Amino acid sequence: MTAQREDAAVLPGLEAPAIGPTGRRQTIFADPPPLKGHGPARIISLSNQKGGVGKTTSTINLGAALAEYGRRVLAVDFDPQGALSAGLGVPTHDVPTIYDLLLGTIKNPAEAIVHTDYPNLDVIPANIDLSAAEVHLVNEVARETILARVLRKVSDQYDVILIDCQPSLGLLTVNALTAAHGVLIPLECEFFALRGVALLVETIDKVRDRLNPAIELDGILATMYDARTLHSREVLERVVETFGDQVLETVIGRTVKFPDASVAGAPITSFAPDHSASDAYRQLARELIHRGAVA
Repeated sequence: MTAQREDAAVLPGLEAPAIGPTGRRQTIFADPPPLKGHGPARIISLSNQKGGVGKTTSTINLGAALAEYGRRVLAVDFDPQGALSAGLGVPTHDVPTIYDLLLGTIKNPAEAIVHTDYPNLDVIPANIDLSAAEVHLVNEVARETILARVLRKVSDQYDVILIDCQPSLGLLTVNALTAAHGVLIPLECEFFALRGVALLVETIDKVRDRLNPAIELDGILATMYDARTLHSREVLERVVETFGDQVLETVIGRTVKFPDASVAGAPITSFAPDHSASDAYRQLARELIHRGAVA
């Protein structure tokens, strides 16, 4: 679904003359029109086997930004740390979780879905129990497709489903990639984060060949960017040289507002709605809609 750059022109007068951090002319993406109906959802997996690159932060805030634009969003916490759930103020203990759905102790996903305090944004929580899922699922038939079968039951109720993956390339992440229509790779603007992207792209190619022919790379999202440091600028330049237009124009800067929002259990778009970080995630939502990655 990803549009080619020559197809990415916006309405006349909306092209900004400034050069963005990616070295390309910065596009101002127009606010999307409201949807006439909802569903079926496009499922996007936010994946990177390196930890601390902004997967959870991006899942929370992209989901909140899309919800602001009237999209019905389901965020799936697929990391045993349960950071996404905590970041949205959702309880994770003594409640049904994604683990129960994977093991089949709960058949109906609606029993595990939590409606957050933010309109159009729901969550399926996770907790440390999920760390045992790979052991329990390893002998299951078609074990790589279990999450896809779970999400299929609620897909018609949402416009987009975002899966926050754990930092590994194990069975849980393969399940997420098998269930997904697209993959968004958050990439910290730091050298060691860059090294693992090629391995993840290789894994996506294997999943496409063997399990999910329809999966696409929706884009690489540069995160924790600090324009004041030469290192950040050089890493982002290298990523753009390697992956070209697969690197999204939107770049997420480094700010202390993100941990502050996490402590408050709120998306940055609600915690600091006028902050540049909120504007960046709204820009990301508009860019993904413009590219066709989201309806």
